[in-house]
This record gives sequence, structure tokens and C-alpha cells, in this order.
Amino acid sequence: MEFFLLPHSVLMHVTAALVILVYIPLSVPVKLFVRAFVKPLRKEDLRGKVVLITGASSGIGEELAYQYAKEGACLALVARREQALKGVAAAALDRGAPDVLVFPADVSDPEQSRRAVEETVAHFGKLNHLVANAGIWSSCSFDQVTNITAFTKLMDVNFWGSVYPTYHALPHLKASKGKLIVCSSAAGTVATSRMAFYNASKAAQLRFYETLRTEVGSEVGITILTPGYVESEITKGKGIQKTGEVAVDEDARDAQIGVFPVGRVEALCEVALDGIRNGDWYVTWPSMYRPLQLIACLAPEVLDWMSRTMYKEATTTQGRRPLGQRILEATGAKRLYPPSLLQPRIKTD
Repeated sequence: MEFFLLPHSVLMHVTAALVILVYIPLSVPVKLFVRAFVKPLRKEDLRGKVVLITGASSGIGEELAYQYAKEGACLALVARREQALKGVAAAALDRGAPDVLVFPADVSDPEQSRRAVEETVAHFGKLNHLVANAGIWSSCSFDQVTNITAFTKLMDVNFWGSVYPTYHALPHLKASKGKLIVCSSAAGTVATSRMAFYNASKAAQLRFYETLRTEVGSEVGITILTPGYVESEITKGKGIQKTGEVAVDEDARDAQIGVFPVGRVEALCEVALDGIRNGDWYVTWPSMYRPLQLIACLAPEVLDWMSRTMYKEATTTQGRRPLGQRILEATGAKRLYPPSLLQPRIKTD
């Protein structure tokens, strides 16, 4: 049996060698030329386009709403917190959005996702972009978890909360030759400690949309955002705690982020919208996370060593602290966090 597999194995290894030695060196200058001189001429005009954004009440979803509004897009804003959504809607109208629909919904519920899409199309008559952004975080070691069943919520929101609205929006996006934007994470490819559930949900999300891209082809453009640490309610410390409750824990946040810088959400969303309008497949920001993704692919043992070194807890006078958090506290580097993280306020309405 192994004899019959040999030709296939040889063929795949030869193909991989050709891609590395021939295709990549030849394609890089072509891609750079297209990015520098062709894509700017074909940048999408967003005036009058209809954009549905999930998780729009705060963070990346909120700021993307403002960026789209500045370009004259009509918005449908979806999240669970109605009052917070109304505040974002008012601000989006002030920034230039012609019309904004507010639709309170939990996208981890398939029926609510369906209604959100259908109400959007009924109100505007079309759908051009779906931004699947809703997400939730967790940061604790797996063996510290005391309520394992509570973490199904993380996959429900991060994975199914993207898939459900995508399922119902796809026919409308095909009809408009529209775009699908999903907010995944660098965590989908860089498996750092203390985020096993979050990393898994983002990896599932990433692979789903990469697969969907192969299925829809040119009918619908798909841009996958893979940001690193950016100011949001997640980096304010909100997430599923080891007990299973959703709460804010700044100490757990500091232990996770450690010495990594946190980017401004406005900067991320400006870069993201530029990539979306250009039709880019991926947008990774801050750019420092691209080398980490490369290391994870080519030298996973190095990433494993880095992760264990930075996140292995040690007992100190302040309790158990990983190295990254101890460096953060010793150097005072926390003062470099964006101001919104130093005095975090979470929208509760």
C-alpha cells in the first residue's frame, strides 16, 4: 500500500519545492507592484453602500462603524446592548453616515442572526458588506478552570456568532458582489499560553473563512482581520473568568499582555478599512505580529519556548506572577498602554 502512496508523496514534495523556490520569488515583486500601483486605482467607493456590523457597541466594531460612516456608508449596527448601540449610531450619523439602523441581537443565536440580516435588507433594500466582529475573550491556564462548561459560550460567540450571520447574509452579498469581513485574531495562528479556548475559537474562525473563500471565489470578497492587542473591552480585561462568569479582571489582563504593546483602535480600523477597500485577503496590525505568525509556522518550537518563558508563573510577594507581568510592573511599561486601558470603563447598558 505504501508503494502506491509514494508517487503522490513525491509529487507533493516537488510541488512544495517549486512553490518555495520558483513561485514565491517571482510572485513577490508582482504583488508589490499591484499593491502599490493597481489597487489604489481600484479602491472601493463606499458611498451609499450598506454595511452590517456585529459587535458594534464597543471596541473594533464601534470604530469600524465610524470609519465606514466617514466614507458615507449606511450602517446596520448589531450587538446585545441597545443603549450603547444608540450612542454609536448617533456618533456615526455625526460622522457622515446617511442612515443607521440599530438592531439589538445576540449573534450566537441563529434566529436572532437571521432576523438581523433580514431586517437590514428590508430596511435598506440590499447588503454590501457584512463585518462579523462580535467576540469574547478568556485568559487563564486550562488547569485553573473551575467551570469547564461555561467556556462553550466562547465558541458560541466567536465562531458561531460569525457563521450564523454569514450564512444568512451570503445570498445578499452574492447578489451585490459584496464583501465579507471577519475579525479573527493573530491568536488564530500564534498559540500563546493562557488563551487555549480563545486561540481555538479564533483558529476555527480563521480556517472556516479561508475555506469559504475557496468556495465563493470571486462572487464575494473576503477580508480576514488578524489584529494583535488593540484597545477594546478585551484589553480592558473583560472576559470569561476561570469560574465561568463574565467579568473585568485587570490583573489577568496584565498577566496576558505583559510587555506587548497595545495598539490604538483608531489606527487599526484605518488600516483595516483601507485593506477592505483594496480587497486584501488579510490585514494584520500592529505589524509586529506578522513575524510572530511566521515563527509559529516555520519554528513552532521557538514560539513554544517564548510562550512558556513569558507565561510560566512564579511565586512572588504579590502572589503568582508570570515573567511578562513582572517585567511590566518592574519597568512601569504599563503607562504606555492607551489611556482607555488605564482607567477602563465597560459599557453595561
